Amino acid sequence: MERTLIKDLKEKIDQQVTLKGWLQTLRDQKSMQFLVLRDKTGLAQVAHWKKGNPELAGLISTLGTESALTVTGKVVANEVVKLGGIEIQLEELVVENNAELPLPFEPFSDTLPDQDYRLDWRYLDLRRERNRLIFEIQTTLEQAMREYWLANGFTEIHSPKIMGTPSESGAELFKVDYFDRTAYLAQSPQFYKQMAQAAGFERIFEIGPVFRADPSFTSRHMTEFTGIDFEMSWIDSHEDIMAFAENWLAHAYQVVKDKHHDAILEHFGVDLQVPQTPFPRMTMVEAYQILKGMDYKLPPEKKGDLDPGAERALGDFVKKEYGNDFVYVTDWPFTVRPFYHMLQPDNPALTRSFDLLGKGLEITTGAQREHRYEVLAKQALDKGLTLEPIQTYLNYFRYGTPPHGGLGMGLSRLLMVMLDLPSIRDAVFIFRGPNRLEP
Repeated sequence: MERTLIKDLKEKIDQQVTLKGWLQTLRDQKSMQFLVLRDKTGLAQVAHWKKGNPELAGLISTLGTESALTVTGKVVANEVVKLGGIEIQLEELVVENNAELPLPFEPFSDTLPDQDYRLDWRYLDLRRERNRLIFEIQTTLEQAMREYWLANGFTEIHSPKIMGTPSESGAELFKVDYFDRTAYLAQSPQFYKQMAQAAGFERIFEIGPVFRADPSFTSRHMTEFTGIDFEMSWIDSHEDIMAFAENWLAHAYQVVKDKHHDAILEHFGVDLQVPQTPFPRMTMVEAYQILKGMDYKLPPEKKGDLDPGAERALGDFVKKEYGNDFVYVTDWPFTVRPFYHMLQPDNPALTRSFDLLGKGLEITTGAQREHRYEVLAKQALDKGLTLEPIQTYLNYFRYGTPPHGGLGMGLSRLLMVMLDLPSIRDAVFIFRGPNRLEP
């Protein structure tokens, strides 16, 4: 018999149906057995009279919580039943996989073990509706992003993740054996995004894995994450990138809100709002003035940069002053930016670049790129790089590459901001960190 989803049971009153799902609760009483079955659409109560089929009753008594079951029975209306006033009168039961007892932990218990332990048993933790919802939202979010890109003339690319040279710098690199030489896992698709501009693609995007050998153990860092990147040609400045990005994000938020608002409010307590555009903007000089007025002191090693505390302080300031969760911080010093960021013509100590903060968390870095070969080569030398390892990249700019720019964003960090998640470990299907390679 064709499977029926639990959400569709109201349309099947007095009909025989087959459900497939997990045993969330078993109440084994003297004469009756009640099974609460769960699928990805909801919960249903299944009733069985022990006297009607003692053999089946004995089988049910052996079932462990979270067993995978196929249930066939008649759907009846029963207003006493709290789960939608519907009950399934059990006729047949197939135990697809009986869960061993005891479970490492009960996914639907009122109390849960700490997150690190739950990561060891991630497939059980993901059975919780709250966690599954995160990835339904992620699916909607990515689809909305793609819709906006495609509506605005973008082409999707998939760049290689095994590279012969570093994609950003010599730090935070994973080295891999590649036949008779050393290769590197891509820290970014940056060089290939720019190659697409040299190839005349004009507007491209990519959603794909990024690898960073970063030994950080913070709530917002991973060694592997999903990057969201786009690049655009024929821009006048980094302002063109910021203007596109804010409208792109507002569209994505609107699509997520339309589809998931009530579920987000129920499970995360977030009344999701579409951000107003344009986002507020402040230069680094202005950001430092605001921090000074708040008596916030940056550590000396963060000169020309922002630390997480400063980002949170600026996020609070912007929320209070502008009622917006997002703010662009622009005009970053060249000392803290990559060699390929374009310098400002009237002040070459600064770059045409920006960071986007969402609720006080940095979620993207973007810039206009330097597209002139001689200037780019000089900037690389100024950063202490040697040209030979990056010569293939530099060659992209020798034969008519247009002015261009773009950004890179972490998908999981954006979900953290959107859903007010306490840790990036919640926002990724399987977490990878310095001390975690399992599951």
